[in-house]
Amino acid sequence: MRTSLSLIAVAIAIGAGSTAIAAPAPKISKARAQAMALKLAPGKITDAEYEYEGKGWRWSFDIQQKDHVQEIGIDGQTGKVVENKSEGKVDHD
Repeated sequence: MRTSLSLIAVAIAIGAGSTAIAAPAPKISKARAQAMALKLAPGKITDAEYEYEGKGWRWSFDIQQKDHVQEIGIDGQTGKVVENKSEGKVDHD
């Protein structure tokens, strides 16, 4: 999963003297955010991460549905849905 890699990248950037923003602890648990995402887009989660995007930290889920992947973003502090969009079809190569 990209979650571990994202947090490692932040740690490396901070250690290298970068101005990267450290991830605050989410108030919304991954399990709660995942349940919210699956309610909006039923399917199989193929990727999940806690990431900084736009103006804040969020849980991001890629959900495989019948003919496309839906990306759902849940704000890690408020639980607000900040993204709900189709990522297109999956390449099965």
